[in-house]
Order: sequence, then C-alpha cells, then structure tokens
Amino acid sequence: MTARAQIGVTGLAVMGRNLARNFARHGYTVAVHNRSYAKTQSLIDEAGHEGDFVPSESMADFVASLARPRKVVIMVKAGAATDAVIDELLPLLETGDIVVDAGNAHFPDTIRREEALAARGLHFVGTGVSGGEEGALNGPSIMPGGTRESYESLGPILEAISAKVDGTPCCTYVGPNGAGHFVKMVHNGIEYADMQLIAEAYDLLKQGLGASAAEIGEIFSEWNSGDLESFLIEITADVLQHVDAATGQAFVDIVLDQAEQKGTGRWTVQNGLDLGVPITGIAEATFARALSGSVPQREAGAAALPAAAGTWEVADRDAFVEDVRLALYASKVVAYSQGFDQIAAASAEYGWDVDRGAMARIWRGGCIIRARFLNRITEAYERDAALPLLLADEYFTGAVANGLPAWRRVVSRAALNGVPTPAFSSSLAYYDGVRAQRLPAALIQAQRDFFGAHTYRRTDRDGVFHTEWSGDRTEQEA
Repeated sequence: MTARAQIGVTGLAVMGRNLARNFARHGYTVAVHNRSYAKTQSLIDEAGHEGDFVPSESMADFVASLARPRKVVIMVKAGAATDAVIDELLPLLETGDIVVDAGNAHFPDTIRREEALAARGLHFVGTGVSGGEEGALNGPSIMPGGTRESYESLGPILEAISAKVDGTPCCTYVGPNGAGHFVKMVHNGIEYADMQLIAEAYDLLKQGLGASAAEIGEIFSEWNSGDLESFLIEITADVLQHVDAATGQAFVDIVLDQAEQKGTGRWTVQNGLDLGVPITGIAEATFARALSGSVPQREAGAAALPAAAGTWEVADRDAFVEDVRLALYASKVVAYSQGFDQIAAASAEYGWDVDRGAMARIWRGGCIIRARFLNRITEAYERDAALPLLLADEYFTGAVANGLPAWRRVVSRAALNGVPTPAFSSSLAYYDGVRAQRLPAALIQAQRDFFGAHTYRRTDRDGVFHTEWSGDRTEQEA
C-alpha cells in the first residue's frame, strides 16, 4: 500500500467519523480504520465525495498507508479500549511517529501512556477536543499536550480544522504529557457548573414567576444578546421552547429530572481536592447531578421532610428577571475563576507552564462553554499572565460588584422559599470567603491543636506553636 495519507483516524463512531471528514474537507488525505470494517465502508459511501480517504480493513494496512512521521488519531472509548488500540499500534510504528488520543482520557492515564511511548521513541499527544459531533465536523476547540516537537508537525493540521474566532484558531499547544487532557477535564468541570447554574436560573424563574417553559425560553433568548451570550444559553432557549410531539407539552417538562454524567466532572472535583483548590461551584454542580439520581433518598425526602418555606410572591417581574440574570453572570464568573485557579495549580504541580490566557482564547469558539465573556478572560490574562485570582481583575471586580446586591437577593429569596440553589449559593459563599479579611479557620486550627497537637501559627510573630491543652496551657514553640 502506498504511504500517502497525511493523517489517520482509527475509531469511526460519530466523533471519529466527523473528525476524519473535517480533515478531508480541509484538503488532507485521511487514512481511516475501524475495528468493524462496515463503519469504514459506511463513511466512504456517505462522505467519500468530501475529500481524499484511504480506507483499510486491517491495522497493519492502515499504518502502512500513512506517510512518515505517521500521525494516528485514536477516537475510541477512554480506558481499556484506548490501551488495546495502542497495544495493537505499537509493533507497527517507528521512531518519531505520533499517536494522538483525542478521547476524554483521564490525565494520569495520559501521563502513563506518554511515558511508555516516549521510551519507544514515539510521541504521544493527549488531546482534548470539545464541541461535540457538530464541532468535530465543523471546527472544534482543540487542546493538545505532548512534546513541542510533535506539535511542530501536528499543530498546523489541528489548527486548520479547529474553530476560528476573528481568524485565530481555537487550538494551541497546551503543555507536556497530560496537560492537554487535564485542561479538557477542567473545561468539562466548568461546563458542569455552567449547566447547573443555568438550570438553577430556569428553576428560579419557574418557581418565582410561575412562568411557562416557553416564556422562560424567551427570557434566555433575550439574555443571549447581552453579556451572557454563549452556546449553552443559546441552546437552553431552544430546549425550553421545544414542544414534545407526543404529548403537546413543553419538552423539558416530560424529561425525567435525573441528570447523568460520564465522569469528567467527578475527576475534576477529585483533582481539586488533591490540589487543595476550592472549586466549589464545580463540586456542587457534580453533587447536584448525583442528588438528582438519588431516587430512593429523594422519594423518602419528598414524603417526609417539611419545607417550612414562605409563599413566593414576586412584586416586580422585570426586576426579578434582572436579578436572576445578574446573579447568573456573577456565579458563572466564579466558576470560571475557580477552574482557571485549578489549571494554574496543576501547571505548577506538574511543571506544565500552561498559558491560561491562551486557554481562554481557544475556548472562545467550537467548544461547549464558548461564551462572549471568554474574550474578557483572555484580556485579563493579557494584562497580567500571573493573575492570582480572575475575580480580582479590574473588569470582573466591577462586573461582579454590579451584580452583588441582586446575587444576595436571589440566594436569600431562594432559601426563604425552599428552592435549592447549590451552585448559586456556593458561588456566593466562595466570593464572600475569598474577599474576607479574616476567616473562622483560626478556630478550626485551634481545635486541631487541642485534640491532635497539630500546632498553629500566630498573627503577631513568626514560628509554629503548640499549647499544652491537657496540662497548664502554656505555649511552646514547635
């Protein structure tokens, strides 16, 4: 077989199929392979006219069809399936070849795989791809890790097929080994928070106004023309105004209220705990999905737990809608701020040197969390690449301060009227915590010293101390 394909894709489910088509549409000769040849043939039959494809039945023929250095994109299920494909590829590859895992892999797996392939003289590029099946076909946001050397060869191809905003590709080199998949994981964590906040805003409008789904959809459509403009706000308006063909009811009202998850949100929260980064909005959003699926507990709670809540009467509809909008914007800023803190902490921990401004820039198009205010985040990191807190940037300080009274009104009204707002509430609590001059953590540290001799530091002088609580309570320097 003639080695003429410039890039190859193995794994032709929806995402792999659409990525292959995207490469071909941009003028690349694309080798395609799937464990079941029927899917390969289906791609050729349906999309073969879109560009130059080289189909193969066997992995050996697939690899042989690739020009060197070979560039192989793996698009199979994360975990054991990815390892199986890598194991099948390894005997067929040569020094300098590039293996790209474009699935939602857990970044520790990527670090392990990159180390193993590097020992064989191969480049392993863990790559986050966001945008769903439409993005994969028409231009996703792409977050490749790995070696800089591999990006020199692979980067131009990925940049070509990525989404473009103001002519700038939504793709850039992220950092070594697991950096690309880590950033994609945090992207998904922010996505969890964003979706939960939008769902809470919908619920507040429904409970406070008694508005129909279609009416709330119109409100979201209006919001999408302002600071909240984003893909998720746009599709929310669409979903809320959709009518179920079978029942004639609002579609959202016939969907079972149990939100599922594939694991990236959970990974993000676990890593936040490992790094000691308070990503409270992402955590609450992840736990809210878990609660929604806790059917026995919810049934027991609904049957037995009193609300002791007031009757919600909104006197000024427009003012209430504006309060919810401002609270949503402020809470979203907190979620993104926490996510970028997590990226900074991991970058320091793993030596990745991730450019947070560049991450905001490549998330402006193609990806699920694309939003107008990512331009503002990009600008914030351009002003100060080492910005310790996104909320402390002058633009976001002003934007959140503008919505702060509304944010407090919304959270307090929700609490008084028994409407759960875990993401709104935790985001406000984080805001108040991070701006506080002094926190009650002093008491916690004193308690720790009391029962476990864990020591403490003082405000008035340097050093580490312990008090003899069970004795004469004298203080000793540890």
